[in-house]
Amino acid sequence: MARSLKGSHWNGSVAVGLVAALAGLLFATSATLFEDEADRSATNLVDLARVETARLEENEEEVARLRQERADLVAREQPPAAPDPEAGALTALAAGQTPVTGPGVVVELWDAPAPPDLAASGLHPDDLVVHQQDLEAVINALWTGGAEAMMIQDQRITSTSSVRCVGNVLLLHGRHYSPPYRVSAIGDPQELAAAVEAAPGVQVYLQYVDAVGLGWSLEETPAIDMPAYTGSLRLDHARAG
Repeated sequence: MARSLKGSHWNGSVAVGLVAALAGLLFATSATLFEDEADRSATNLVDLARVETARLEENEEEVARLRQERADLVAREQPPAAPDPEAGALTALAAGQTPVTGPGVVVELWDAPAPPDLAASGLHPDDLVVHQQDLEAVINALWTGGAEAMMIQDQRITSTSSVRCVGNVLLLHGRHYSPPYRVSAIGDPQELAAAVEAAPGVQVYLQYVDAVGLGWSLEETPAIDMPAYTGSLRLDHARAG
């Protein structure tokens, strides 16, 4: 909710068939993660998010195994050309597949405490929580400020990452998190901090920090350790705008 202010032919055929079968099974396994079931007991979006997260975690190991089997079969049939080590390293870094360490900034946001009498205060419950747009404002400002790598909570962010909020629950890479939300970025600390503080969306959020007590922290740090992203980089669909 928006804020008001802010080998042989036969062997080859068999291998190709196995690749197709594994690809189909992988698609079916992934598709079940978001399939509706009649016996679900969750009655609200937050509970549903937790149910889906649990189901996703149960299937991740099987999905990873199937991806690896498919990749092995494809590699046997079509051996790749000798890779360029330097180009491969740069690609892996850009895709977030390489662990990195460096100076940067850490931004934290958290919900405001509810007043004893919310109705009398004239505030709406939505005024007291961190919204998706608040996180997006910080993330976009950090990229604009020259961030070389980014992490939200304990997960590395890539170009295909989607940040979504349901109520005050953050959904990221199939997992859910509660505030405080921690966004870390590697880059020039002063430039990153300046970009965040100058972002219009962040300035709107800071008005609510002063008005209702939303949480805010921005710290420069000499060293941030970020793990590699280990999920899929496949983009199933995209929409302009």
